Amino acid sequence: MINVGEKSVTRRECLARGSFTAKASTIDAIRTGRLPKGNVLPLAEAAGILAVKKTSEILPLCHPLPVDAASISFEFDETSVTAFCRVTAHAKTGVEMEALSGVTAALLCIYDLAKGIDPELELHSIHLLEKSGGKSGTWTRGSATQAPQDRTQSAKPSSWSEVHVAVITLSDRCARGEAEDRSGPALCAHLKTIGAKEIKSAILPDDAEALRKEVMKLIESGTELILTTGGTGVGPRDITPETLESLRGKLIPGFGELIRAEGLKKTPLSPLSRAEAYLIHGRLVISLPGSPKGAIESIQAITHLIPHTLQIQKGASHS
Repeated sequence: MINVGEKSVTRRECLARGSFTAKASTIDAIRTGRLPKGNVLPLAEAAGILAVKKTSEILPLCHPLPVDAASISFEFDETSVTAFCRVTAHAKTGVEMEALSGVTAALLCIYDLAKGIDPELELHSIHLLEKSGGKSGTWTRGSATQAPQDRTQSAKPSSWSEVHVAVITLSDRCARGEAEDRSGPALCAHLKTIGAKEIKSAILPDDAEALRKEVMKLIESGTELILTTGGTGVGPRDITPETLESLRGKLIPGFGELIRAEGLKKTPLSPLSRAEAYLIHGRLVISLPGSPKGAIESIQAITHLIPHTLQIQKGASHS
C-alpha cells in the first residue's frame, strides 16, 4: 500500500455511474417492482452502500476509509437503468474506488434478481463523473451527466431545481476579452451536477457600480441565489465583498468561515480570502474566489447549507 501518512486529512467526494441494459419489459418490471423475486431497488441500494463500506476488504491495496456518507440512486429509460453512487469522507486518500464499487454492486444486485426472466442482460459504462479533495482539487468528466439528487442530502430533491441561480464573474481582463473566463463556466457546470436548472451568467469588470447594478437587477427579476467569483482577495482591484456589503446585506459569517477553514486544509493562503455570504433583500448572495479550483472547492464546502438557507428565507422552520 502507498504510504499516505504524511498527507493531510481533507474532505473527499466522488460521484460514479454505471448502466444496466435489458429488454424494455425487464426494465419496466425492475422499475415497478414486479420481478419474480420482488422489488430489487431497495436491495440494490443496500448492496451498493455495503460495497462502499467493504471496498478495502475486496481490493488488496485500497486503504480502509472512514466513510461519512454514501448514497445510491437510479434513473430509468426504456431499455436501461443508470445507477449513481456518491461517496464522501474526510480522509488522506480519495474515495474513487468506493464509489465505483458501490455502483458495480448495485448493478450486480439488479442483474441477480433479473437474470431469471431475461438472459440478455448487460452492465456497461461504469466510470467516474467527478471527484474532489486532496492536492488535485476538483475533476469533472467531460460533459458529466447530471445525477439525481442524493438521498442522503438534507434538502429535498426538488430544492435545487426550483432555485433561480446567477453566476457573476468579476474580472477586468475577462470583461475586456483579454482572458478566458474559466471560473464562471466551472461553477455553472457544478450547479448542473447538483440539480440546478435555471442558471444565468454574466462577466463584469472589477467595478463596484457595475456589480451593484447587476446584483439589484437579478434580485428584482426574482433570482434567489447569486454567486460571484473574483474580487475577494486583498489586491487594489478586489472590491466584491465591500460592494455587496454596501447593498445593506445581512452578513452570514459562517459561510465565509467554513470556506476559509476548508481552504486552509489545501493552502496556507486561505485566510487571505474574503469570501462571504449575504442576505440582500431576501436573496442569498455569495462571493467566491476567482480561480476555478478555489471557486469550486468553496461552493462545495457550503453546498449543503444553501438549500436550507433559501428555505428559511421562504418561511420554513430551522428543524
